[in-house]
Amino acid sequence: MKRFTCGELVEVITAYLDDALDQPSRAGVELHLTCCEDCGHYVDQFRATIRALADRPPETLSDRTRERLMSAFRNRRHA
Repeated sequence: MKRFTCGELVEVITAYLDDALDQPSRAGVELHLTCCEDCGHYVDQFRATIRALADRPPETLSDRTRERLMSAFRNRRHA
């Protein structure tokens, strides 16, 4: 089972909440959450945000704006 740091948990939280992690990674996240109150609060806040925004219609972005955002995310991940 993978042992997650707080920073690593932040990187995989959406996959965790989408049930998209493999079982060892999911178990590692859950173990971390039992030991880290701050990350537990972070996950709770993330879930609350999802619930609050769930009923809002999606906004559309221009192709140019979407590509700029995706490029920024890719560059940040490799930095």
